[in-house]
Amino acid sequence: MSFDDDKINIFKQRIAEIRQRIVRAAETAGRDPLNVHLVAVSKTISAERVRMAIAAGADILGENYVQEATQKFSDLSALSATWHFIGHLQRNKARYVVRIFDLIHSVDSTRLADELNKQAGKINKMQPILIQVNLAGEKTKSGIPPEDAETLARHISALPHLSLQGLMTMPPYFNAPEKVRPYFRQLRNLRDRIMDMSIENVSMSELSMGMTGDFEVAVAEGATLVRVGTAIFGTRE
Repeated sequence: MSFDDDKINIFKQRIAEIRQRIVRAAETAGRDPLNVHLVAVSKTISAERVRMAIAAGADILGENYVQEATQKFSDLSALSATWHFIGHLQRNKARYVVRIFDLIHSVDSTRLADELNKQAGKINKMQPILIQVNLAGEKTKSGIPPEDAETLARHISALPHLSLQGLMTMPPYFNAPEKVRPYFRQLRNLRDRIMDMSIENVSMSELSMGMTGDFEVAVAEGATLVRVGTAIFGTRE
């Protein structure tokens, strides 16, 4: 067995363990585990290590930085993986992300939505997106206030090249998963309220929430996409 095979096996073990934990959390909550997907957060991770993770079964990759992701996508585009953009997005980078990413988690303004719609239209693409919600009003984090989510959803519904699929949040950091539960529940309740409005061209099927330290609580509260990096790749480079 080669050194690379050893590394791939380590990734396989880590990914299998996380997926087992997702299954247990979903089943305990009475949910179908097949409705919860693992996003391997590969920001700052080298293309070679990401390649190994894909070989080990990571099929959704989450990237935060446009320039880094562009190079990585170029190196790995022949491999079977789905690419999600999960970081703060500036409007001047919109033309790059619509060419790479299958889902953008971090739309937080009408101006960004308009620019993504414009750039997606140039390549005749229907771009799936999520609205990022800043539930705690933290100034250091992106996202719209929850009370503005409906207005943004209605704005996006009229844009012909965007497909709103749900919501994303990054709650305050606590070294105790149970302290984060109220934020996950709040996002789920917000999703349900918008869903009940039956806004045309808007689907609320996705909830992107939960990371390495709290994804099981997020699954219990309805997450469909959990963003896990450290538990897969270890300490950031």
